[in-house]
Amino acid sequence: MAFSKQQLQKFADLIRIEISDEQLSRMNIDSVIEWLDKLQKINTNGVTPLLNPSEHKLPKRVDSVTDGNMRDLVLANAPDKSGVSRGYFAVPKVMDE
Repeated sequence: MAFSKQQLQKFADLIRIEISDEQLSRMNIDSVIEWLDKLQKINTNGVTPLLNPSEHKLPKRVDSVTDGNMRDLVLANAPDKSGVSRGYFAVPKVMDE
């Protein structure tokens, strides 16, 4: 069974390698199987699996409340002041009953 040029290109894209059009035109099923055998023979002993290509760790911060208990200051920004006296923002009605 022979692979088409498009199938070989898709295969190359899936395994993230770059193959020129010239190389693709020379490839056949035997060369693909030979190629996969070469990949299987690579010694990966002692190589830790890569779970993420970016090994950066995001900095963590302490989870602490810094601006708590500021209800009156927050409600002072309300555009509609009708609910402020009761401690909430008043918003337009969006659903019919």
